[in-house]
Amino acid sequence: MIVYGIKTCGTVQKALAALTAAGKAPVLRDIRKEPLTEAEIAEFIAAFGEKLINRSSATWRGLSEAERDAPNESLLRAHPTLMKRPVIRGDSLTLGWDAAAQMAQL
Repeated sequence: MIVYGIKTCGTVQKALAALTAAGKAPVLRDIRKEPLTEAEIAEFIAAFGEKLINRSSATWRGLSEAERDAPNESLLRAHPTLMKRPVIRGDSLTLGWDAAAQMAQL
């Protein structure tokens, strides 16, 4: 099980703790240290579309209008922390740590 996110994200920390407590063996893939591959970006965008980009993040607010108009793939390549977190690859691929993601992964 791979948890894509950043180690300082509170939501990622909650997901890792819950998954570990449930007997899973989550591995954190810090997207700052090991950015997503082109294949992963394509897969995540195909799975989640516009929801993958966190438009309420500090990173998003710091972008210029021209940067915000770039394709999602380019945004994620240039600014990995724009990705909504976590993306969890377990029995299924989930985004975030809401009730639906918890049910799917736990």
